[in-house]
Amino acid sequence: MTAPSIAVLLPCYNEEAAIAQTVAGFRAALPGAIIYVYDNNSSDRTVEVARAAGAVVRRERIQGKGAVVRRMFADIDADIYVMADGDATYDAASAPALVARLVDEQLDMIVGSRISEVQESYRRGHRFGNALLTGMLAKLFGRSFTDILSGYRVFSRRFTKSFPSLSAGFEIETEISVHALELKMPVAEIETPYYARPEGSTSKLSTYRDGWRILRTILALYRIERPVLFFGAIGAVFLLLAAILAVPLAVTYFETGLVPRFPTFILISGLVILAALNGFTGLILDTVVRGRLEVRRLAYLAYPAPGARG
Repeated sequence: MTAPSIAVLLPCYNEEAAIAQTVAGFRAALPGAIIYVYDNNSSDRTVEVARAAGAVVRRERIQGKGAVVRRMFADIDADIYVMADGDATYDAASAPALVARLVDEQLDMIVGSRISEVQESYRRGHRFGNALLTGMLAKLFGRSFTDILSGYRVFSRRFTKSFPSLSAGFEIETEISVHALELKMPVAEIETPYYARPEGSTSKLSTYRDGWRILRTILALYRIERPVLFFGAIGAVFLLLAAILAVPLAVTYFETGLVPRFPTFILISGLVILAALNGFTGLILDTVVRGRLEVRRLAYLAYPAPGARG
């Protein structure tokens, strides 16, 4: 069998200080790979430095990491994709081990779970937010990864070509994780070192703004992928409110035979109707979701597993 083609994908925004080091690291670790740097409207010399370092440089004008990842997955054709950030924080030397495990076990994704080498490389707020979001994902979808926000990942071709990316920003990692969990893909995690940024390189991630966007993404994906539970919970709240309001009304009716608070009775009727509508909405959307999942699964199965013989 011929060696699989490998593409290293590096989304970048104002990484002049770190991109040359990142490209050099992956070129040394994976000498046969093509290294792509996708610039996302940088205002510094990221493009020139990346091109001088030997990378294939392309541009994505729509701002946001999600837009860059969507473009990379659509444009690049390879057997194996190694994705990392262009800030030299991920350990390029770990890439051969990640690729080898993906091929040997015919996996579709491996997450490089971050182990901080220095305290400054991984801020405390980011640690807490990552742990919180990871736990939420496990509760909502039954299983999870230990580091769902890691940007260091290795993918099979059938993962990238079946992934319907919709995210705009840093919530893309969450959407990638959910895609793997929903299709029950064979995946794994490997611990990899995580370093502080080089001097002159600054983080583009906002702890609160991007954390809130990631949380909204998880809830939106839960609504889309688990409509029975999502709308069923809303319906249950309406039904509970209706029951609480109905108790004193029922007591009065059995004691006097009258319904003196007629507006309350109308409100209770409306809450029960809303509960029923939410229940039926969940059931109808669940049928739609199953159809979408079948289509995504067929798109996924259209490509062979990494390392599989034809």
